[in-house]
Amino acid sequence: MFILYALVIGLVLGLIVGGRPAGIGAIRFRWGWLAVIGFAIQVVLFSGPVTERIGSLGVPIYVASTALVLAALLRNVSVPGLWIVAVGAFSNMAAIATNGGYMPADPGALASLGQAPGSVYSNSSVVAHPALQPLTDIFAIPHGIPLANVFSIGDVLIGLGVAVVIVVAMKRAPAAAELPSS
Repeated sequence: MFILYALVIGLVLGLIVGGRPAGIGAIRFRWGWLAVIGFAIQVVLFSGPVTERIGSLGVPIYVASTALVLAALLRNVSVPGLWIVAVGAFSNMAAIATNGGYMPADPGALASLGQAPGSVYSNSSVVAHPALQPLTDIFAIPHGIPLANVFSIGDVLIGLGVAVVIVVAMKRAPAAAELPSS
């Protein structure tokens, strides 16, 4: 959900600097299908009926789906700003892979949202002494703000990168007067 804020911020900043939304459509993202598959797997994986039944298969499926998205990002690091997204995704992947397939969530960050760890497979888990602790979900969007949740420095980098991609793309869009006439 953190990324939704990045999308809005990117669009607003793009307009403020004189960009045009049409520029977003000019972004050429290779292997986009691979990222869509990775995200789709995660949406299904973390839906209630699946998480109740998935058991120990959740971990390798989550890690593999995250690797698919990371591979698609790495294929596109030439898109301005996407390298920032890739660094954030790699950061999250490192934290997940070194903590048994779960993104450790700080108990204090969860508590600030009135949340407790669930009993079914989830991408987050409270871990007593997480590996790569600074890369884990140690921050929380303040309670009361829409879509409040815990997040990591990797999520911040992903959000920043998404905003940069949008702003640069919007800024590169030609003005209506510069478009070739038909």
